[in-house]
Amino acid sequence: MSSLKRIRSALVSVYHKDNLEGIIHQLAKLDITLYSTGGTKEFIEKLGLEVHAVEDLTTYPSILGGRVKTLHPKVFGGILARRNIASDKNQLAEYEIPELDLVIVDLYPFEETVKSGADEQEIIEKIDIGGISLIRAAAKSFKDVLIISDRDQYKRFYDLLLEKKGESSLEDRKQFAAEAFDVSSHYDTAIYNYFSKDQDVTGFKQSYRNGKPLRYGENPHQRGFFFGNFDLCFDQIHGKEISYNNLLDIDAAVHLISEFAGTTFAILKHNNACGIASRERLVDAWKVALAGDPVSAFGGILITNAVLDKPTAEEINKLFFEVIIAPDYSKESLEILKQKKNRIILIRKSLNLSRYSFRSLLNGVIYQDKDLKTEVPADMKTVTKAKPTEEEIMDLVFANKVVKHTKSNCIVLAKNRQLVASGVGQTSRVDALKQAIAKARRFKFDLNGTVMASDAFFPFADSVEIAQEAGIKAVVQPGGSIRDQDSIDFCDNHGMSMVFTGTRHFKH
Repeated sequence: MSSLKRIRSALVSVYHKDNLEGIIHQLAKLDITLYSTGGTKEFIEKLGLEVHAVEDLTTYPSILGGRVKTLHPKVFGGILARRNIASDKNQLAEYEIPELDLVIVDLYPFEETVKSGADEQEIIEKIDIGGISLIRAAAKSFKDVLIISDRDQYKRFYDLLLEKKGESSLEDRKQFAAEAFDVSSHYDTAIYNYFSKDQDVTGFKQSYRNGKPLRYGENPHQRGFFFGNFDLCFDQIHGKEISYNNLLDIDAAVHLISEFAGTTFAILKHNNACGIASRERLVDAWKVALAGDPVSAFGGILITNAVLDKPTAEEINKLFFEVIIAPDYSKESLEILKQKKNRIILIRKSLNLSRYSFRSLLNGVIYQDKDLKTEVPADMKTVTKAKPTEEEIMDLVFANKVVKHTKSNCIVLAKNRQLVASGVGQTSRVDALKQAIAKARRFKFDLNGTVMASDAFFPFADSVEIAQEAGIKAVVQPGGSIRDQDSIDFCDNHGMSMVFTGTRHFKH
């Protein structure tokens, strides 16, 4: 038996009527009987087309201020009846219920209403009941019923009407049913997250629609997708398609640069800063950031919090890099940067990012508040006899911001608001420190007067001993080890200053 089914009757009840007119005219042209409610019925009538009121079918008016319109057996019976079961067909005839072969419905804009800052009552009224029920019923009955559940489907559905002249295949109906359950589950998730944020409910639900396929995942043999709205965060004005790994680096770059108010330039590789500096002039910030590790900078991600100007563009154009991010660009700088056709150029928009993070592991998900704690000088408690100078305090704050956004175990060395070197992702804090010192010496840095930041406490005094031998004069760490006093005593005996913040910044 052919899976093609002709549409003979349709229920149309939508909140958004944009781009609906062509569909309605085509349905009428195909002699499809139309049923509708309220504003949609008025819309169809203004087109000069015949339409039957759902209220006439059910013999009940729309009640409770429009809260109840389609919730009736004469509506849902026509959708849920199984056409291949005689008893279902007999009951439709007995109760004079018409078969409904097509349902076009969309949902009240719940998410948009929440984002608008509306009061609770207005938000509650935008929880769709009838619409969501129609979507689920029609999708469940995909063997017989076609469901159009989103206005983004209108163009595709209109083309289908023209191509198949009012018929649809089982494959068509099942595809639209799958999309309908995507719509309904996303809608319910948004409602749940609205209610659960202030209530004692520990369920985890996240929903992102319209995933964008990426070239591949972390490696070429892995599939990859991005679920989200990248265009809300950035305007891409040049370059190739953004990859999975680009997205990881872009996310890390945005979170890092957000810590800094003054003119700052950062270079990232594999989610970690390999160069960052703050200066009055952007071009100077770039040069100093690059000096921190000109080798790792090759193929990296560049980000600044200042408008990119021509002098800076001329300098960074000497380096191969994947992505550059800035709040804006001068016309002259873009002419320079666009010389490489694959170079990704992004304008960062003002956007409040999520305050939570989650990741999949084992057979579930872990979820946490993001680390939004950023220490200022007042948070730094001096625990040694020597106190850091004002200049050292500024560097300690700078280094502590960088260490917060670097993979643990991590040590960051900084001087004059420049990342001198970092030891990243080591299994031992001592190894991280040795890595940072070796790297700094490789690039000919004088470590005398450098400050050191650690993402977690020192379990022993060995780290401050190694730091002192290298010329480091001031240290910031969370504190909290049972052997803190050993590190404090060593600093006191060697004229070093050390401050505790009381806040650990692990990043894994």
